[in-house]
Amino acid sequence: MKRKLNKSNIVFLIIILLLIIPQTRQPIQIWLHKGLSYINQSTLIDNDERVKITYSNWKLQSDNNTILDFESAKGEVVLINFWATWCPPCIAEMPSLQELYKDYNDKVKFLFVTNDNFDVVSSFKIKKDYTFEVYNPINNVPDALFTKSIPRTFIINKKGEIVIDESGAVDWNSDNVRSQLDQLLSE
Repeated sequence: MKRKLNKSNIVFLIIILLLIIPQTRQPIQIWLHKGLSYINQSTLIDNDERVKITYSNWKLQSDNNTILDFESAKGEVVLINFWATWCPPCIAEMPSLQELYKDYNDKVKFLFVTNDNFDVVSSFKIKKDYTFEVYNPINNVPDALFTKSIPRTFIINKKGEIVIDESGAVDWNSDNVRSQLDQLLSE
């Protein structure tokens, strides 16, 4: 039985080859996650399901070589994004986080947390023209914020409750997120 190669089989084979080749795999993955980020929207956690954060004992070092004690964020609206420079969904959502940061960095405490080396982070930020400060954890993350997958983003209200907990790429610069932040800031 002879099989005929049709156009759809050829296209499928080309896509498979592009996903196998490292130089083309990451851009394709980023593009796909960028598209998914417009579908994956942030939602507020119901009041009765919110987890309260413990602020004590978590310390972070910034790429500007300052030490941040997480307790200093108590009483503020805080956005914590766990990410890495090599992670396609992280890279896909980062432009929207930068835009949100540009407009809200004087009202919301942004913590971009990674385990990546600061030299790698610096090159990444320069290449992408990102201006936010990045942090490495010095000690263990509070249990309520512990994650094994990235990207993972938490938004904490002024009462210290996790009100948003999203995994995967999200369009953080959406009207929905801005409305949520404005609501949290007015409380």
